[in-house]
Amino acid sequence: MSRTSPAARAGSGAAQSYLDMLAAERGAAANTLAAYRRDLDDYLAYLGAHTLDPATVEAPAVRGYMADLAGRGLSASSSARRLSCLRGFHRFLYAEGLAETDPTAPVAGPKRGRPLPKVLSVAEVDRLLAVAKAAAERPDAGPGEAARGRRMLCLLELLYATGLRVSELVALPRAAARTRERFLMVRGKGGRERLVPLTDVARAAMIAHLADLPAAGPWLFPADSESGHLTRQAFARDLKAVAAAAGIRADRVSPHVLRHAFASHLLQNGADLRVVQELLGHADISTTQIYTHVLDERLKDMVRDLHPLADA
Repeated sequence: MSRTSPAARAGSGAAQSYLDMLAAERGAAANTLAAYRRDLDDYLAYLGAHTLDPATVEAPAVRGYMADLAGRGLSASSSARRLSCLRGFHRFLYAEGLAETDPTAPVAGPKRGRPLPKVLSVAEVDRLLAVAKAAAERPDAGPGEAARGRRMLCLLELLYATGLRVSELVALPRAAARTRERFLMVRGKGGRERLVPLTDVARAAMIAHLADLPAAGPWLFPADSESGHLTRQAFARDLKAVAAAAGIRADRVSPHVLRHAFASHLLQNGADLRVVQELLGHADISTTQIYTHVLDERLKDMVRDLHPLADA
């Protein structure tokens, strides 16, 4: 019967303390904590296999772990995310006095090109909405089918109007449909609150959907699930069916793609990058800068159309 070494037990305990801190002090979501748990378990297993203690490990060992990830075929972006988790963990150990140094400080992250997000055109989004609207207004649909159609139309109108994360969208409270304001207050990652715009069309879709709901319940999109509301997976599945009906390949459409469309279409129409950052709820503008390809194209068009020597 194998025994866990004292270093391994200490490392596991330190990892749990780090996760507890993320949950309590930074409001990390359950999905984030689960991902960090998997990353740390893998890292601690590597250290254990090399009889290394996370409290005394040095930079070469961290580099060895990153090389091991590359050897396992992990992509540059996934390796960079894993290194970010390790940096947070070792900074925590150092700040708590559990380690004398941070071995990740001199470790460079893997070089990676940042892929452009998948984006639908305005015309394609219009087709999605048109298909959803037709399903919601079908005169020959039964009550259940019509209600599902109105729910999907409400989800799509809200997502494209607000740019919400899918986790924020499906967990909207019922009270959101009763607002008289032109915006919603949303609590996003890390418990940060932000205002998002609300169009008249989206408000009308919420009111129509609200009429289909039972009298009681806290959620705008209730469902028979562990959370009590619609799951991300169920919404994504239904969205792909709408995409197919709209003549759009299913692999090009997801709730996150519609969030990208919201941001890209705003930038195409002249919105400031900082404004889009606030609307998306990005803590760091570097996250929003993935959309600068849109700005680059707009700037080229401006020079071509407005510069006095453009036609010379």
